[in-house]
Amino acid sequence: MRTLEIVHRTRYEYSEPVTLGDHRLMFRPRDSHDLRLLHTGLVIEPVAQVRWIHDPFGNSIAIASFEGPTQVLELVSTIELEHFGIPPELPPIEEFARTLPFSYASEEAPDLARYVERSYPDPNSTVATWTKQFMEGEGGNETFSLLKRLCMGIQEKLTYAMRFEIGTQVPALTLETGGGTCRDYALLMIECCRSLGLAARFITGYLYDPALDSAPGEETTHAYPHAWMEVYLPGAGWVEFDPTNGIIGSERLIRVAVARDPEQAMPIKGTFTGSSEVTVNATVEVKVRTLSPAPTPQAPVAAAPVPLDPVPSQAPSSPEPAPAAPPEAAPAPPVQAL
Repeated sequence: MRTLEIVHRTRYEYSEPVTLGDHRLMFRPRDSHDLRLLHTGLVIEPVAQVRWIHDPFGNSIAIASFEGPTQVLELVSTIELEHFGIPPELPPIEEFARTLPFSYASEEAPDLARYVERSYPDPNSTVATWTKQFMEGEGGNETFSLLKRLCMGIQEKLTYAMRFEIGTQVPALTLETGGGTCRDYALLMIECCRSLGLAARFITGYLYDPALDSAPGEETTHAYPHAWMEVYLPGAGWVEFDPTNGIIGSERLIRVAVARDPEQAMPIKGTFTGSSEVTVNATVEVKVRTLSPAPTPQAPVAAAPVPLDPVPSQAPSSPEPAPAAPPEAAPAPPVQAL
């Protein structure tokens, strides 16, 4: 178990004054047996009215409302948490689900149905055909072995490429172009799993490298906004896979939110109105401070640099109670309203 402080700063600078619409912010992690929140805070410039809601997936969402024109939007989320990672051994999968194909039990199937349903068109069965290659060779259609091969296969066969355009590529396009971002990789694996009849969902959070930690109390920048996915395996529950880095569960992955589709798990989503000539510059920075380390760190993973800056007025805090991939691209600027 590690106690961590994560400071995530996102800054938008506009070339001329704009009026900000409501912004939907997804920064507060979900409490669970493997992650316990100790404190959260949210500082916003310009001053905003903030209210908190739960989305359909149980994620905590801050809705920020603004008044008056501005040329800056800065969001600083501070989180202190205990992170337990996953046990060394995966809980046993129910015997009926150890090989594919299988059907979920009647008491679980209705709740998992939307996570099994394909979300993106694949008229030529490109994704399903590509997935079948991982059912060959050692392990055959053994469920967990196949998922490990699929996770590693996406990492090995595709080329990571940062992309600053809004949104996520459809999986067939990721295969056609041979690469994408962490969000594209996660979505591809989700749709591959759904083509096999497995329930899968999207995760947004942070990739953190404990092996490159500074001494306890010192700050490190070896953490990045990141995306990965989960598959539901009877007996084991939701199991995390990061196809960008080829890892399965890990203390490196700090989950913030889960959703059926990437568009439902955007860390920042909002609009602004202004001149048609306005331009936006966006920067993002994540810093981690280890408050108490785990007894045994994992093997090192390589790090990648990340972009940057300061903070004024305060919005209400939320209620109290990796080879590593390059960082996820800075959040897309809020969409200009027409």
